Amino acid sequence: MGKYRVAQVGCGHRGKHHIDGFLRNPDRFELVAVCDINRERLEAAAAQFGIAKTYADAETMLAAERPDVFCFVTQPNVRLAMIELGLRYGPRAIAFEKPMATSLAEARRIRDLCGQAGVKFIVSHQQKYGDHWHKAKALYERGEIGELVRIHASSRAWLSQLGTHLVDYILWFNGGRRATWVVGHVHGRKALADSHPSPEYTEGEIAFENGVRAFVQFGYLSPQWLPQEKFWTDNRITLYGTHGYAWANTDGDWAAFTKASGGQVIGEALARWPEQETRLLQPRYLRDLADWLDDEAKVHPCNGEISYHGYEIMAALVYSALDHRRVDLPLREIPAEGEIARLARELPGH
Repeated sequence: MGKYRVAQVGCGHRGKHHIDGFLRNPDRFELVAVCDINRERLEAAAAQFGIAKTYADAETMLAAERPDVFCFVTQPNVRLAMIELGLRYGPRAIAFEKPMATSLAEARRIRDLCGQAGVKFIVSHQQKYGDHWHKAKALYERGEIGELVRIHASSRAWLSQLGTHLVDYILWFNGGRRATWVVGHVHGRKALADSHPSPEYTEGEIAFENGVRAFVQFGYLSPQWLPQEKFWTDNRITLYGTHGYAWANTDGDWAAFTKASGGQVIGEALARWPEQETRLLQPRYLRDLADWLDDEAKVHPCNGEISYHGYEIMAALVYSALDHRRVDLPLREIPAEGEIARLARELPGH
């Protein structure tokens, strides 16, 4: 097994979880340096985690350290710029936060640039490393709910905040099979100015090549499963089979009605979100990156290709709503105008 040198940009809330994830895998990673333009955040993270080398400029860090893995944990509006910068310094892999981009054109550019350079990349859809998600998936894979026919996913948070996670997990539950078409609806301008810009509400239907259909709802009209104080974990994915169902949410719950459950709903509450975020998810997600760098056959579950397809599905939901039509996938041509710019231009005000 290899041990890989890491340099990271971003020391905020999520950045600290990435730092911790690398440090919890000391046999697989050496975190050689961190960078942040905010000196207070930088110094606080360096002190908290005992990191000797710090930088205020990303390019200076990359030029000096030449890491195997470049990780950046920033707001979405600098995704492409960070990718272009990182690729100039020859990393073997790049790891970054969701959403993959702020437009499909940008996402495709990221995918293509990394592919041309032979650089692996992963997008942090790390929540699926929670044990409760795996409990639900195992029931389906063992045939305990029969043949999968339908998936329903909902999130109180909007498309680019939590919707991007749930679209990725739909793909994961469905074995990575590709979507063939979508129809979508969007409305509401309030979240367009958010750091993760999105329609205020998105819903739609996704058809997959194996016949499974997914129905999605992201935003304020989605079902409320949890108390308001758990807004950011108030979501659910339900797998409907021919003989039962299974569901899980971000907050650590799962439940199921199966062939073997004797007419009862079974389930349990596992690690809650604070424990997942601070201790469990990021180390598992990052360890899989080291395994992929060791062995090409061990493709990371959050790899660039599946992440791009998830982003393509989200963009297609928006295109479908704005154009009033079904959108077939994969998309061959991408409009020059980004989805958010078009939403800002076309969505009516309140």
